[in-house]
Amino acid sequence: MCGRFRLGKGREALKEYFGAEVDLDWSPRYNIAPTDRIPTVRQNATRPVRELSLMRWGLIPYWAKDAAIGARMINARSETAATKPAFRDPLTSRRCLIPADGFYEWTKRAKQPYCFTLRDESIFAFAGLWDRWKDPDGNTIETCSIVTTTPNELAAPVHDRMPVILPPDDYDLWLDPGFKDLKEISDMLKPYGAALMKAYAVSRRVNTVKNDDPQCAEPLDSGDDQHTLTLRC
Repeated sequence: MCGRFRLGKGREALKEYFGAEVDLDWSPRYNIAPTDRIPTVRQNATRPVRELSLMRWGLIPYWAKDAAIGARMINARSETAATKPAFRDPLTSRRCLIPADGFYEWTKRAKQPYCFTLRDESIFAFAGLWDRWKDPDGNTIETCSIVTTTPNELAAPVHDRMPVILPPDDYDLWLDPGFKDLKEISDMLKPYGAALMKAYAVSRRVNTVKNDDPQCAEPLDSGDDQHTLTLRC
């Protein structure tokens, strides 16, 4: 699963990277947790432009009777999203990008957190699904979920799942609301290349959601090789 991530870049960096119109107030975050409001990128349905906006992390299906279901919908498994009632329609026509520059996973035994980034720690995008729900008072709430897949060779020693990171060349197709071929869409949901990533242990400060500062993403001990994951060729 993916239950925490970071986005240490501001709104102007997001605007430039995604070439998107901006409708959000965003400051760098280093310990983003479920139910937080997070940046998302969507394709405008009537104009050929990308739009940045905030959504709540934890998808609430449009048909849900209670918003509490969102807490269980922070991730959508790539293998079953096309058949699950909560994710089937969003996968077909309500897809988004979720910007990040790192995500965290924990080893099962020692509960040691690791931060996974691209090798240059630049911005990337998770494959995301979104939906629009109305609460009993008629207020519209937009929510989203991160799609996960099997881990690559770098992530596998830490966890049995990882978020789907889409290559930039796939952004336009993923965002295209007219692209509805579920087989082709599902084929895009694969592990990102391990050789393009790096991972390192971080402080257990990240375990507590109130800790949200650059220290959460700093290497635990940059001089200790045992705290850095490497590919074994």
